[in-house]
Amino acid sequence: MKKKKMTILSLPMDLVADIVSRLPMKSMRAVRLTCRTLNTLSQSSSFTKLQIGKEAAATSEGETRMIMLMDCNLILIRVVFKGFDIDPSTEQIGKLTCLNDSDQVAISQVFHYEGLVLCISKYGTSFVVWNPYLGQTRWIEPRCTYRNRLDEYDSFSYALGYENKESCHSYKLLRFIDYAYKHLLRYEIYDFDSDLWTDLDVRAPHWRILFHNRGVSLEGYTYFCDSERYSRVERNHGINDHIICFDYTSERFGPLLHLPFSAGFADYVTLSSVREEKLAALLSHKDVNPYENDIWITTTIEPQNVSWSKFLAVDTEPHVLSIKGSFFIDEEKKVVMCVNKKRHWNRHTLDIVGDAGGYFRELDVGEPDCSNCRPHVCAYVPSSVQIKQPARGQRKQESF
Repeated sequence: MKKKKMTILSLPMDLVADIVSRLPMKSMRAVRLTCRTLNTLSQSSSFTKLQIGKEAAATSEGETRMIMLMDCNLILIRVVFKGFDIDPSTEQIGKLTCLNDSDQVAISQVFHYEGLVLCISKYGTSFVVWNPYLGQTRWIEPRCTYRNRLDEYDSFSYALGYENKESCHSYKLLRFIDYAYKHLLRYEIYDFDSDLWTDLDVRAPHWRILFHNRGVSLEGYTYFCDSERYSRVERNHGINDHIICFDYTSERFGPLLHLPFSAGFADYVTLSSVREEKLAALLSHKDVNPYENDIWITTTIEPQNVSWSKFLAVDTEPHVLSIKGSFFIDEEKKVVMCVNKKRHWNRHTLDIVGDAGGYFRELDVGEPDCSNCRPHVCAYVPSSVQIKQPARGQRKQESF
């Protein structure tokens, strides 16, 4: 009697998932091409969580992986912070040297969301959504560009989110510019499924999102710092005293939501996320005390409702914590990390600040060039999310 041939697919599917999840990510492309069953398995949300969980378990205690934008290039670094009594360390473990087929692409802005990285070219002439874990990219061409006359950099703001459909996430790209004094007001959205740009009906809103305010995406939505248009602080310095949520399903902005503090005349406010589950708001007291920084974390976060709790208050004297657009929080160890461009040293540093006895460390992470690219840092969480390609075909894939 002929015996039936046994394969891995003869095993229970949960066991198959456990076995496949132990393979290195560079082997996943070959796995997906093996058969339809393994391809479907590798794209399921349960498998993604299992695989990333094993990746996290393999990471040493106190280790955090971050994507950093420095001098128009992206690098992946490992930061090891095991406690306030042990000096932290950094190690560069990857670099994206080229994003297209042949030429180097200078990157001016970068946004990370659920393992996907949105890269904006220096002059805003092209964008690429990239999954470093899978090595997949998707290029997007804008319908128009607008450059700042002083430094020739792209003047649009960007955000990445998704419409939460029943079967999958339908990713979308939000792009806008709001220069009241030049009568420039344009909001548009790009749909990955249809490969089309659509103008949004945003007419003279009573709020304004300033160019330097980066959006933070959570659960498909994006939250921005903003201010009431024509208010006293907005007329003076554009101080942010609210946040506002963009819904990718309705393609509409929600109501203004209050921040847990009142910003002063020259204070600086910026947002970040905590494990892509909570929103964090940092207030730098430039007006009263340039060494004082307060951080809040949300206890409730919804498109039309938000509540906060105080997370950390740090005094960095005699060091000034220069957070110009991005910071990262380690909630367990209660530290804040940000990239600083030390012009007098001609070096980039990763500044780590904690509330344990005025803890402050500067880690050297590289020598800046002469570009005006603003350094940026964000925590990197690997993901096996597939980037849907347009019908016209795929481009060359690059990875760390």
